[in-house]
Amino acid sequence: MRALTLECVNMKVADVRRFAMSLPEVNEEPHFEYSSFRVRGKIFVTVPPDESHIHVFVGDEERDQGLALHAEFLEKLFWGKKPVGLRVSLATAKPSVVKRLVQQAWVRKAPKALLSRAGRHRI
Repeated sequence: MRALTLECVNMKVADVRRFAMSLPEVNEEPHFEYSSFRVRGKIFVTVPPDESHIHVFVGDEERDQGLALHAEFLEKLFWGKKPVGLRVSLATAKPSVVKRLVQQAWVRKAPKALLSRAGRHRI
């Protein structure tokens, strides 16, 4: 009989930070009252001061797919009236989904030369 495994929930910003900082050429910097993760100066994730959620700047396809599959902890993130990514509620988020979204956001912002190099090293 196959064992049922449940993915641990209640992810913390420290978990997101550890993963984001493991990606090539990432640094963490303040962004107004938020914290931000950047690849060569381009923001791909922000952390509001309450640290109960994160903002992940993914493309339309990743956003729509994420919302369709994980509406229980994802919602559309807007800049004005324009959707720019996803707001992730960390308390109920699946860690594997959060990591995949953070990586997709990193890929979206990373320069092509860095992507090529990172691909050879399997990020």
